[in-house]
Amino acid sequence: MPEADGTLGKKVFIETYGCQMNLADSELMGGVLADTGYSSAESLEEADVILINTCAVRERAEDRVFGRLSHLLRFKNDKPELVLGVTGCMAEHLRDKITDQAPYVDLVIGPDAYRRLPALLDKATGEARDPVIDVKLDKAEVYEGLTPKRKPGVGGWVTVQRGCDKFCTFCIVPFVRGRERGVPPHEILRQVENLAERGYKEVTLLGQTVNSYRYEDVDFADLLEQIVPIEGIERIRFTSPYPTDFTPKLIETIARHDKICNYLHLPAQSGSNRMLDEMRRQYTREEYDQLVDDIRAAVPDIALSTDIIVGFPGETEEDFEQTMELMESTRFDFAYLFKYSERSNTYASRNLPDDIDEEVKGERLKKIIALQESISAEVFKSKVGGTYTVLVEGESRRDPNELCGRTGDFKTVVFPKADGRDIEAGDLVDVKVTDCTSHTLLGELA
Repeated sequence: MPEADGTLGKKVFIETYGCQMNLADSELMGGVLADTGYSSAESLEEADVILINTCAVRERAEDRVFGRLSHLLRFKNDKPELVLGVTGCMAEHLRDKITDQAPYVDLVIGPDAYRRLPALLDKATGEARDPVIDVKLDKAEVYEGLTPKRKPGVGGWVTVQRGCDKFCTFCIVPFVRGRERGVPPHEILRQVENLAERGYKEVTLLGQTVNSYRYEDVDFADLLEQIVPIEGIERIRFTSPYPTDFTPKLIETIARHDKICNYLHLPAQSGSNRMLDEMRRQYTREEYDQLVDDIRAAVPDIALSTDIIVGFPGETEEDFEQTMELMESTRFDFAYLFKYSERSNTYASRNLPDDIDEEVKGERLKKIIALQESISAEVFKSKVGGTYTVLVEGESRRDPNELCGRTGDFKTVVFPKADGRDIEAGDLVDVKVTDCTSHTLLGELA
């Protein structure tokens, strides 16, 4: 945030937990606060306001937030006028638990209240010491007209859709983020053009089921067509799509435009039809396999990642083996792997007993991690010897004499700086891959 030139002159520190949607929302809050005179705190010690932007998808994330709040209490003890707030999905989901377990929290607001954040902070800093709470969902709020306060980098996020209508039995998102609503295309284009004007080279379009986007007669493929011509944006990504909302039109659009990256995150969750039905995933294993075949036929060099849950209520060894078979046959480049965690207020928590022993869940998780590690190692090894275009993100964390970046198919590449070549973040360079780990490609400038 810029230094305050307005009325408040107070400093805010925003700490984010969870997915890209939460990171994008933190930038949105930063922009709203900057417009009303707040500046950015570089550390917790100098903050007048501390906001913890939270995730409610998994229990572990909530436990981390409660632990973090306990740690942050010392800053309130040192500075009693400090405002400590909890924002986001967990605020929506666990309002009463937050105020009971952490009564020193001053502000609890949900994902649809960020436009009102400055006024809510004013109220929280007043004489009343009861927590200020605003967790009402708003089926119309898409934050049109607001500009996020973005962190420096080569890529930025633009939220194109808020909420979710899928109601998977394990998922809390529709209850904490509300129903699906698309951001108007002109607003999305404004934000992407703003990214380009500020020198960002890559945009990632965000939505809980991003490819189900619709605004009046504009679908997601149409939206991509409108973004592709924007000068300065070299790469377009999106996450997370939902399998049943991939249309032939969308697949053809992805295949036709080089700017749209050859990488898709395609959540599967399970390889068992019985489990998919229990999860209400709206597709079968056979339909998922066919979608993968259709995408790979249109984009032969596509890289795929996925989400997998093991230990879902009622999962048998046969169900688990079918998930292993899905992973072996599809050969995802990488995967996000989890054991089932019951979330209150979901259909599963009310109707499906969490009947898989935690030790069994843990063993199944270990098995799929080991399987995916072996597959990823083979996939990355197959890249050795090839030359790929890399969008440079900056210096490598491990060595200032090395640069790092990503390929179009979302693989991290590390390579030495070259004498006589002034390469900066945001540059596109060709790198020949000479070695790899199961998660990183190593190479040299071509």
